[in-house]
Amino acid sequence: MKRIDTIDFTRGLVMLIMALDHVRDLMHTTSLSQDATDLNTTTTGIFLTRWITHLCAPAFVFLSGTSAYISYKNSGNLSDTRRFLRNRGLWLIFLEFTVINFALWYDIHFRTLVMQVICAIGVGLLVLSALLKLPVRTIGIIGLTIVAGHNLLQNVAFPDNPALNFGWSVLFRIGIFPITPNFTFGVLYPLVPWLGILLTGYAFGQLFEQPLEQRRKLLLRTGLGALALFGLLRSVNFYGDSSHWAPQKSVVFSILSFFNVSKYPPSLLYTLVTLGCVLLILYVADGKKNRFLRIVSTYGKVPLFYYLVHWYVIHTVMFGVLFAQGMRWEDLNFGTLSFGRPVTGVGVELPVIYLIWGCIIVALYPLCRWYGAYKSAHPENKFLRYL
Repeated sequence: MKRIDTIDFTRGLVMLIMALDHVRDLMHTTSLSQDATDLNTTTTGIFLTRWITHLCAPAFVFLSGTSAYISYKNSGNLSDTRRFLRNRGLWLIFLEFTVINFALWYDIHFRTLVMQVICAIGVGLLVLSALLKLPVRTIGIIGLTIVAGHNLLQNVAFPDNPALNFGWSVLFRIGIFPITPNFTFGVLYPLVPWLGILLTGYAFGQLFEQPLEQRRKLLLRTGLGALALFGLLRSVNFYGDSSHWAPQKSVVFSILSFFNVSKYPPSLLYTLVTLGCVLLILYVADGKKNRFLRIVSTYGKVPLFYYLVHWYVIHTVMFGVLFAQGMRWEDLNFGTLSFGRPVTGVGVELPVIYLIWGCIIVALYPLCRWYGAYKSAHPENKFLRYL
């Protein structure tokens, strides 16, 4: 199997959207004081800005599994593929707790460590390497079982046993754990629910061995099927998400409530609606060739490189905004669970967030294009496979 341009485009598109979420996280006036999806305090614009970025993490994880399948088929060597997945998984976990966490907090004392999507992908690749001997169908069934069933365990907790509670959180639930007065560990991406998405994505890679027209039909049917199942389960408020929808103060907010699904951890309904949209993006883009797709694919061909660089750029720009608003270095708030900015009194409104986001992704394009070309020109450099 050759490289699939549609995957590069879809991954690139969601990575661009991801940058919008991170710009909003660090620079919006109310991002640290209010939940963007809290219907009691949010606005339609803020909610939708946050909601569209829900597509990013599941797409990133799902397509990591799909890419692993394609890589295995291109290699044809089980032992080499298992070794690569193990090494890449360990590398991603290392990056998460060093380079990425520093980019997130800009705290040389590392008073906060959070387990996010890169760690979840890294652990998922380690597990996948161990399962690689199994039939693809079996791996897919394991993935779908996790996606469909992990909500049954979300109410399980062990508040009286700190060690067990911590381990259970790492596997199934989010949690913030103050280890010492000066060090906090946060679990934002518990491993098992995201593993289910990655394993499902791996099995889904078989679809890309089909001829284009058959593949597009399957993408369309699967995407619409996922959205239809989401609509059915969401309408009855029976299973699949810990947060039920309810009529609100207006029709618009009632619709927002219907789509206000839980990301932490990714509920079944969250996974259905986001991956349903991702599959439709794949369907629309598959087989197409135009300038827009080529530009967006440039980002998608260097996902980890883009991810690392964009965090440092966005966080640095945040400090520029704060200094432009009259703050001094001694006014900055570094410490546990702090980006370095005060919670209130600074930041910019939503239109400026979009402007800053647009400028950042445009500025990153030549860098991503250069690195993509350099990586393609130096296949002998095996380290580049890991970046």
